[in-house]
Amino acid sequence: MSNIGKTLRRPSAVVVAAALLGAVATLPAQALDAKWCKDVHIRFFVGGAEGDAFGTIVYNGAKQAEADLGPKIDYIFSGWDVEKMTQQLREAVAVKPDGIAMMGHPGDAAIMPLAEQASQAGIRMMYQNVPVPQVVAKFGGGYVGAQQEGQGRALGAEAFKLSGLKAGDKAIMIGPFDNENRGARERGTVAALKEAGINVVQINSVPEWAADPNLAIPVITGALLNNPDVKMVGYPGGQMLGNVPTYMQAAGKKPGEIFNFGFDTSPQIVEGFKAGWVQLTADQQPFLQGYLPILSLCQQVVLGLAPMNVDTGAGFVTPKNYEIVAKLAEQALR
Repeated sequence: MSNIGKTLRRPSAVVVAAALLGAVATLPAQALDAKWCKDVHIRFFVGGAEGDAFGTIVYNGAKQAEADLGPKIDYIFSGWDVEKMTQQLREAVAVKPDGIAMMGHPGDAAIMPLAEQASQAGIRMMYQNVPVPQVVAKFGGGYVGAQQEGQGRALGAEAFKLSGLKAGDKAIMIGPFDNENRGARERGTVAALKEAGINVVQINSVPEWAADPNLAIPVITGALLNNPDVKMVGYPGGQMLGNVPTYMQAAGKKPGEIFNFGFDTSPQIVEGFKAGWVQLTADQQPFLQGYLPILSLCQQVVLGLAPMNVDTGAGFVTPKNYEIVAKLAEQALR
C-alpha cells in the first residue's frame, strides 16, 4: 500500500476508534446503576416443579439475580418433563421476551427449530444444566452448567476409587440413558465403571422419578433383590440421591452396606451423608445455573456482551468434606 493510501485511511481509523472509546466509556456508569437491567424481560426455565430439591436451588439463584439486577422474569416450572419444556419454550418464543434461559433437557433436535425462531425474533438465548452444542453452534447462545459426559466419567472414576470395588464386582446405575443430551452424563459414568472392570446393571429412569422419587421404590428394590451381589448404586440427580435411605430401608439394607453415589447436594443428601447412607456426590452448583444465565442475558441485552459459557462442575462431596457445604445446602443455596 502507498504512503498516500495509509495517510488517507488514518483519519477514518482514528475517528472510529474515538467513537468506540466514547461508547465504551459510557458503559461502566450505566452498569453500575442500581437495577441496571430493569427494562429487560426474561423467561427463565427452572426445570423441576415448585419445591423440587434441585430446582429450588436453581430458582434461588435466579431470584437473587433478579433482586440484584432488576429484570422482569417469568419463572417456568416443568416438572422435568421434556415434552412440557418444549411446549413451554414454544410459548416463550411467541411472547418475544428480550431473553430466554432454557433448560437443555429436550435436546438439540427438539430445541433447534425453536432456537431458530428465537434467533429470527432477536431473542437472546442461554441454556443451563444440559448443553445443546448443535443449537448453540448454529444459532448462538451460552451455557451454564456441568459438561455432562465429562462430569459423568469423572464421577464414575471417583466412585470406583472410593468404593474399594474390584474388577468383576457389580453396580447399578440409574439414568435417562435414552435421552441423547441429558443421558450423556450417566452414560459417561457407566463407561468409566465398565472401563474399570465393573459389571453395570443399567436402569432407565423416567422424568416422574425426579418429580417424585418415591415412585422409583419398587424398581430399585426389585433390582437389588434380583442382584443381591450389587455393591454400588448410582443415581441421576439430587432428588433420588436424597431419597436413598428410603430405597435402602425398603430393600432391607443398612447404612454403608451399599456404596450410594450420584449428583448434586441438598438438605436430604446432607442428612444422607450424616447417617452413612450416601458416600459420594458430584456438585454442579445449581445456584450458579440460576444466577449466571440471567446475568449473561442482561449483559447481552444492555451491554452488548457475548454470552457466557461456564462449567459449574465444581468437584466431589464425600463423608470427609460434606460439612463444608452442609449449611448452604440446608438453606437451598448449594
